[in-house]
Amino acid sequence: MGGGLAGMVAGIALQQAGKNTAIVSTGQNALHFFSGSFESLHAPSERLAELFSAAGIRVHYRDGVRLMPLGTFKDAALSLDDIDLFPSPKFGKRVLIVNFLGYHDFFSSFIAEGLEKQGMECRIRFLNLQELDKTKAHGEMRSVQIARSMDRIWEKVAQEIRLLLKDEDTVILPQVFGLSDTTVPGRIRQAIPARVVFVGTMPPSVPGIRTQMLLRKRYQLLGGTFLMGDEAIRAHEHEGVVHSIATQNLDAHYLEADNFILATGGLFSKGLRSNPFQIKEPILNLDIDCPEDRNNWYNPSFAGEQPYMGYGVKTDAQLHAVKDGIALKNVYAIGSILGNTRPELGSGAGLAIGSAFAAVDQILRCTQNDNEEPATPVILSEAKNL
Repeated sequence: MGGGLAGMVAGIALQQAGKNTAIVSTGQNALHFFSGSFESLHAPSERLAELFSAAGIRVHYRDGVRLMPLGTFKDAALSLDDIDLFPSPKFGKRVLIVNFLGYHDFFSSFIAEGLEKQGMECRIRFLNLQELDKTKAHGEMRSVQIARSMDRIWEKVAQEIRLLLKDEDTVILPQVFGLSDTTVPGRIRQAIPARVVFVGTMPPSVPGIRTQMLLRKRYQLLGGTFLMGDEAIRAHEHEGVVHSIATQNLDAHYLEADNFILATGGLFSKGLRSNPFQIKEPILNLDIDCPEDRNNWYNPSFAGEQPYMGYGVKTDAQLHAVKDGIALKNVYAIGSILGNTRPELGSGAGLAIGSAFAAVDQILRCTQNDNEEPATPVILSEAKNL
């Protein structure tokens, strides 16, 4: 349940282990806001590196900083190949910042201000591309709409930038390249006689959507069933075991399985929901690790860290989800729905990946211990009273 980074990694790992799985995904998830760097991961494990490589996701790592959309810098290590990592915030002397006329989700002036604070000289220029006129006329100048054109006209963009260059050693571009062709960012770097740095834009994230597309393609090539645009709405549970779930689109059919993985996200992704009186997990009604007093949910300082962003479902040591104080035997919670309840697994993308592998290992270990024959966990059957 959930087709974000955690759900996709778990699904791929289980398919590789010979299990049959289905992923129920509403469509949009935190990958649409992905910065391109994997928080709390400094280097990929061999297992993760192999999974990413097989999916066509290229990564690199070094301890350093990355340039943020507002001109600030943030510590980073493991990142997608087209996301630059620098030893220090001052990575050049003279910088040309290039945007596209009519595109307002890339903050050139903020980036210039941030770089000038680091001692770099900046010049901002805009490209007026006829290929974007139709997109502009329809009011669709968002990152994904632009990216659909950029993979076709990247050579023209590179040529225009070469004409704009004076004595700059660095060119900064919005990261709207490589949505369908992952080689485009590298080709642009080769075509421009200066260092090219791609900087994130307002969501949706082109690197994030590309990552999700590649993971989904790999998952389906392994035989996984991806139920796009659907949503798990309730579960049928008896004596600590979940037998099936109902989804929004399957009407009179349930999804039956030996094991279920809950990867629906936290409050941001609506994996948790709230009202003035409680925070609730809507599918299984799991126990939530949060104070009862609502006054403790938030920090009165708007700029301060908000406690509610760290709330998550309760689990046991094996990531079994807990309901009414009892661990469900075949339900595992992974990813941001855990909140800060399992700090040993990391945060952000690190939490998603670490908890996904932990749940997969637990499922495979239990299967091996029970000496079970390979099963077909996902079955569509007529709805019945359970």
